[in-house]
Amino acid sequence: MVGGGQLARMTHQAAIALGQSLRVMAATPEDGAALVAHDVILGEHTSYQDLQAFAKDCDVVTFDHEHVPNDHLRALAAAGHVVRPDADALLHAQDKRVMRERLADLGVPMPRWAPVNDVADVVSFADRVGWPVVVKAARGGYDGRGVWVVKSPERVEPLLRSGVRLLVEEKVPLRRELAALVARSPYGQGAAWPVVQTVQTDGICVEVLAPAPAMSADVQAEAQALALRIAGELGVVGVLAVELFETEQGLAVNELAMRPHNSGHWTIEGSRTSQFEQHLRAVLDYPLGSTELTAPAVVMANLLGGRPGGPSPDERLHHCMARWPDVKVHLYGKKLRPGRKIGHVTALGSDPAEVRRRAVAAARYLRDGCDDQEGAR
Repeated sequence: MVGGGQLARMTHQAAIALGQSLRVMAATPEDGAALVAHDVILGEHTSYQDLQAFAKDCDVVTFDHEHVPNDHLRALAAAGHVVRPDADALLHAQDKRVMRERLADLGVPMPRWAPVNDVADVVSFADRVGWPVVVKAARGGYDGRGVWVVKSPERVEPLLRSGVRLLVEEKVPLRRELAALVARSPYGQGAAWPVVQTVQTDGICVEVLAPAPAMSADVQAEAQALALRIAGELGVVGVLAVELFETEQGLAVNELAMRPHNSGHWTIEGSRTSQFEQHLRAVLDYPLGSTELTAPAVVMANLLGGRPGGPSPDERLHHCMARWPDVKVHLYGKKLRPGRKIGHVTALGSDPAEVRRRAVAAARYLRDGCDDQEGAR
């Protein structure tokens, strides 16, 4: 797995049970996966020489991020290495313009959009759909970065001067944000987890509610079928996360990710097969596992870095485990930074509101030392 972050860290844990050894390409020895995996190669994902050396003797090369240059992936494949997902598929997760063009060809529902070459393109688009509009970097943005809500043309010029390739989308009036997580194998087998609701704050996912509350069986099936269709049409091998807007008019595709995804962390305890095990099964062309829920309601709450200089979550872990013994805590081995994802907690049960309360309270305690009933300590 190229990339040594938390996704590789949790994929390594899943590999152990399958009897597999996961080699990790990490940028530094302090990367989350490098702290726990045995077979770690240090290197840069932008260096073809480093990638080639890393891929030697690997059965399959896969990724915990989409930032490996596409030309490098093609060169690896040409040299005889098995790369999953391949360069053709992964390009749709690397470049939002390419993704929008391909999804439009497939007739997939999505927000209205247009490429941006100058300010006039944004003005013309906004004249059709109305201000404000959403301007996005075609490559590289995540967790709210590379996305700008623009209310006037003056805000566009500095973005264009930065040299970033842009596109513009309508600002969709949405009911909520959803994620449809699926997996596909080279054999063509597909599997879909229940569709979840993702709760965002400042562009960062803070909670995932599984299954999405108050969702009809028809909409659930529509979202799953849409995600499986996209996986098949794009030739995805591995896990695919399809981020969706639910609107008054129906579903619209927002983003794609071709790897284990934050919206699927709940599957470690909440599904018969976690997204990390399923990703390994898929890229190794094993039969895919059951995606059945292990409880009627599952909630994952992200643990974000708190104020500088405060106690680390490690110092609060003992009390958190005593207060909420059924809540599962996952820490990523990351250094603290305000707003950075440094772990997550998962709660399960039969009452969705109660499960959510426990997950959020445990995450808040680990971050700030307080919960719903207490002040900060």
